[in-house]
Amino acid sequence: MTKKPNPQRTPLPFLGVACAVGVSTMYYNQPLLEEIGRTYGATAGRTGFIAVATQVGYALGLLCFVPLGDVLERRALMMRMYAAVAAGLLLVAFSPTLSFLIVGSVVIGLLASVTHIVLPIAPDLVSHEERGRAIGTVMTGLLLGILLARTFAGWVSHISGWRYVFGVAAVMNGIFVPLLWRVMPKLPPKQKLSYGDAMRSLWTLYRTQPLLRESSAIGGLVFASFSCFWTTLAFLLESHYRLGAGVAGTFGLVGAAGALVAPMAGRMADKHGSRWVISVGMALLALSYVVLWGQERLHMATALHLVALALGVIVLDVGAQMCQVANQTRIFGLDPSARSRLNTVYMTLYFTGAAAGSALSTMAWVHWRWNGVCGLAIVLIALAALRHSFGCRSTDQDLCHPTREDELMEA
Repeated sequence: MTKKPNPQRTPLPFLGVACAVGVSTMYYNQPLLEEIGRTYGATAGRTGFIAVATQVGYALGLLCFVPLGDVLERRALMMRMYAAVAAGLLLVAFSPTLSFLIVGSVVIGLLASVTHIVLPIAPDLVSHEERGRAIGTVMTGLLLGILLARTFAGWVSHISGWRYVFGVAAVMNGIFVPLLWRVMPKLPPKQKLSYGDAMRSLWTLYRTQPLLRESSAIGGLVFASFSCFWTTLAFLLESHYRLGAGVAGTFGLVGAAGALVAPMAGRMADKHGSRWVISVGMALLALSYVVLWGQERLHMATALHLVALALGVIVLDVGAQMCQVANQTRIFGLDPSARSRLNTVYMTLYFTGAAAGSALSTMAWVHWRWNGVCGLAIVLIALAALRHSFGCRSTDQDLCHPTREDELMEA
């Protein structure tokens, strides 16, 4: 029997920091798109695909690398991947052309998927009844990494230029490698499984677990709507208010307030059930886009526009965080021995949604500006709500996934 990791040696807050360091590499480019475009003389339509390339790489990394968390010793795997992320960041920092930078962005996305080798460790450290709280704690770190990455990128770029953002980030990831070795114990896999078997089981898990399919569809659509805002924010601030990357990054700091809801969302999922939390989260997402769309159409002073944007960002991030914590709480309860693979299926579709949201919102901006972006986001939220309305309504999760032994053993 595999020894359970010692919570004192692998504290949940440290796992949150690990998630933050890994996932932040995905989002440095978003507030820098205008500045990068000026460097290479590229249009918004072309530079917007830097964010798309990173998210496509991330989705591929989730599919190809995260199943290794059920196959290999996880501490060594994580150390190698954080070191490789540092190398990818240097590749982007010294990119001579926009095409080279886009390729480097795919590489960063591939390797930053290490975040979702870290996340499934959290529920292993607590009892079944506290699974939501543990995931909420680690997800706080993950969301802070997403949001504060934009703040960090915006202000470092404002002071030193966008290339320095990726150089400093490479050093941060490199330093994190020995920290992993020092803080975390060895984490062997829970069962003997070949990589080929792990990859083949992904489809079996997706086919036999209706709750996994439901959560993946809702998560992908919710994150697509979330990405609509963050991909185009820099364009909005530059074109409407003549504000640069520093201010765009500061909105990440504003949105970080939403990360504080993660432990609360986890406790609510433990108490009221994940479905209830998702319903509230989607209602808040819809409300946020009403605010974000409405502020641009009203004739107000610039300061009031920015205040309204900030309020919309807080509500947006709270809603997205509630949906994410609730979705992952319920999928991690399906099969404890397959948590990395369950997370692979869910997060691959989740970031496929993000890539689609970034691509579609870039096109919406080019053709219809902010009206198109907000309209697209609201349509995506409506589709998520429609899927949610046809989902499993039972508060007993055992009734929402297969009970046949042969199906569970096959997965």
